[in-house]
Amino acid sequence: MIRTADKSDADNIADIYNYYIENSVISFEEKTVSGADMRRRIESVQESGLPWVVAVEDDVVVGYAYATKWKERSAYRFSVEASVYLSYQKLGRGLGVRLYETIFTSLQAAGVHTVIGGIALPNPASVALHEKMGMTKVAHFEKVGFKFQQWHDVGYWQRHLTTEV
Repeated sequence: MIRTADKSDADNIADIYNYYIENSVISFEEKTVSGADMRRRIESVQESGLPWVVAVEDDVVVGYAYATKWKERSAYRFSVEASVYLSYQKLGRGLGVRLYETIFTSLQAAGVHTVIGGIALPNPASVALHEKMGMTKVAHFEKVGFKFQQWHDVGYWQRHLTTEV
């Protein structure tokens, strides 16, 4: 089941995210986040009018996706950055696609024109997900993140949801 996230999901979301902070370069954060930190993030996204959704199995959050403003300047108001995270135990089951489909539908209904996704590279699974969602690679920045004592590249993919404003 996919539904809108609420504050009670924050601890489970933090657990999912902290796995990636501690064990991968998928997130460039280096310190784990608390449930309270995640609660504030969820509230901030939702208060800005953007979606944050969760995938739930057996009453447990097993994945989530959300969108944030791409940049603060007014002219960027029709562009967002979207992210999806899954419990590492639930990968490869189509949850990422279902979460992104839900987010993209919501964003399109809200008049968002462009969705952007950033991916720490290499990450073939995330690249495949973004391209399956109709996103196209538009940028590659070399050695822009430094984590686990080495440099990492980041690529950006985008998709236009609407043809007009």
